[in-house]
Amino acid sequence: MLLTPAPARLTPEQRTTAFYFTYFMGPGAAVVFLPIWLSEKGISTEQIGLINAVPVLIILLLNLVVGRVADKASDWRQVIVIGALIGGIVPIGLLFVNEFWGILLFWTLCSLPGGAIGPVLDAAAMRMTRRNGSDFGTIRAWGTLGYMLFNVLTGFLVVWFGSAIFVPLFVGLALLRAGVALQLPAFRAPLGQPTIAATLPAAGKLAEIIVQPWFFLPLVGFSMVFGTHIFLNGFGALLWKEQGISEDVIGPLIALGSASEAGMMFLWRRFGGRLSARHMILISAGVSVLRWIAMAFAPPVPVLVALQLTHGITFAIGYLGCVHFIANWTSEDIAAETQSLFTVAQQVMSVIALIGFGWVIGLVGNQAYLIAALVALVGAICIWGSLQLQSTRDS
Repeated sequence: MLLTPAPARLTPEQRTTAFYFTYFMGPGAAVVFLPIWLSEKGISTEQIGLINAVPVLIILLLNLVVGRVADKASDWRQVIVIGALIGGIVPIGLLFVNEFWGILLFWTLCSLPGGAIGPVLDAAAMRMTRRNGSDFGTIRAWGTLGYMLFNVLTGFLVVWFGSAIFVPLFVGLALLRAGVALQLPAFRAPLGQPTIAATLPAAGKLAEIIVQPWFFLPLVGFSMVFGTHIFLNGFGALLWKEQGISEDVIGPLIALGSASEAGMMFLWRRFGGRLSARHMILISAGVSVLRWIAMAFAPPVPVLVALQLTHGITFAIGYLGCVHFIANWTSEDIAAETQSLFTVAQQVMSVIALIGFGWVIGLVGNQAYLIAALVALVGAICIWGSLQLQSTRDS
C-alpha cells in the first residue's frame, strides 16, 4: 500500500514538480557547507575528495542495474519511491560520526539512494511530459529552485547557529524528500491511452545504440564538462573561503548559479528547438572553458557574480540538450537504462575530478581551474566530432 500513488488531486506534472523541488534540497545544503564542515573536523582536501568520490564510484556499479530494474518494473515510480525512503532513513547515522572513516561510510550510504534514482526520475519525467505534451524543463527547473533555496539558507543558518546545524538540516531535508516521494504519480501510460507526443523511436536494444560514435561522443563530451562542475561543487566553497569570502556570501554566490540554471530551464521551451540538441551541448562546453579560465585567477566577488550567472549556459543547456538527445534516439523500453548509462559516464568523470582535483588543489590551489578548462575543451572536441560524423536536423 505504501507504494500506491496518491489520489489524483494534483496533476502528474505538479506532483513530479513537488518531488523535484525537494530532491535537490539536501545537495543544495551540502555544496555550501559540506567541504567546510569536513575541513573543520581536520579532514584534508585529499580526504574530502575521497568522501565526495567514493559514493559516486559505488553508484557507478548500481546505476545500470537500477535503470534496468526500473525499465522492467510495471512503473518507474516504484524504484524512485523505494530509493527516496531509504535515502530518508540512512542520513540519521551522520549524527553519530565525527572522524574520517565514519563520515566516509555514512556519507556514502546517504548518497547511494539519491544517486541511483536520479536518472530513473529524469527518464520517467521526460517520457511523461512527452506523452502529455507538457514541458520537462519547467518541472526540472523546480529542482534547481529547491537546490538554490538551500544554497542561500544554509549559509545564513550556519552563520546564525554555527556549524552544528549542518547535519540536522541535511537529515531533515532527506526525510522531507522521502515523504514527498509517496505522492508521486504513475509515469507509464496505460495501455491504449492516446497521446499528443511526437512519434517515438521504435523499441530497440541499448547495446546497438551506444556503439555508434555519433551517439556516445556527445554524452561523453558533456560528461567531461559535468565533471568540471563537480570540481566547483566539491571544492568551490572551500577555495572561496580561503580567498576570505564568508559563508553568508558563499551561499548566495552558489545560489546565483542555481538561479541562472533554473531560469534557463524555465526558458528552454521557448528556444530549445531553435538549435539541435548537440549544438546546445557544444555551446555549454565552449562557455565552460571560458568560465574556468576566469575562475583560475581568483577573481573578486563582483566578477564571481558574473561567472556564476553563466551556469545556466555551462550546465543547464548541456544537461537538457543531453536529456532531449537521449529521448530523441531511444525508445521507452530502454529509457531509464540509457539515462542511467549517461549518468554513469558523468559519474566516472566526477570520480576522476573529485580525486584528481583534491590532490591538485593541495599543490596549486585556485590554478586547478585551468585543468578544468582543459578538460572542458576536450569535451567540446568530442561533441564537435559527433556533429562531423553525422549531420543533424533536430538532434
